[in-house]
Amino acid sequence: MAKRDPFKYFKTSPEIIRLAVMLYIRFPLSLRNVEDLLHERGVEISHETVRFWWRRFGPMFAAEIRKRRIEAMRASRWRWHLDEIFVKINGETHYLWRAVDHEGEVLESFVTKKRDKNAALKFLKKAMKKHGRSDALVTDKLRSYGAALKEIGAADRQETGRWLNNRAENSHLPFRRRERAMLRFRRMRSLQKFASVHASVYNHFNQERGLSSRDTFKANRAAALTEWRGLCAA
Repeated sequence: MAKRDPFKYFKTSPEIIRLAVMLYIRFPLSLRNVEDLLHERGVEISHETVRFWWRRFGPMFAAEIRKRRIEAMRASRWRWHLDEIFVKINGETHYLWRAVDHEGEVLESFVTKKRDKNAALKFLKKAMKKHGRSDALVTDKLRSYGAALKEIGAADRQETGRWLNNRAENSHLPFRRRERAMLRFRRMRSLQKFASVHASVYNHFNQERGLSSRDTFKANRAAALTEWRGLCAA
């Protein structure tokens, strides 16, 4: 059965759509910033078109990235770093729970209204259902983690320490930059959607440039960009 072309009824070329979505999700740019950048390249679209494109194609691109990386993600079971950040939605505090592996790959993002045992339990079950069980789970001293891990029988794998969870803390920074550029979120659903898509795109282009030579970094960056340009190709 032939694969359905997701760009079939769009007049704009898939290359421009992929470029617009990548610029908006990957970099701390507003919708109007992306509109201006594309205008400089001779592409006349409105910022609302960029909004429509990322909402339509962002989850599709993210799903294909996750599908292609499934083999590499098996190594992520060695050690997970778990942490949560505060996110304001219409003045109300919500919590974005995130799981990051030992190499900085964002494994899971989950939004809740509370930060209790039940919320931590839902987050852990969702992450483990998708990625399997980790050998070690690094958390802060929030009691909700201990209670949730005890219920699923993983309390013996929990690790806490003053600087042990720096990997998770540092992984929040790209998302925080995007949050500021977007002037925060309006709905819990849109936060969950964007956090999930942003995590996949960040994983795809994250080359750990400080850990490799310049030539290796350039080769990996070119490979990631080439793979991005082929996402959802018919």
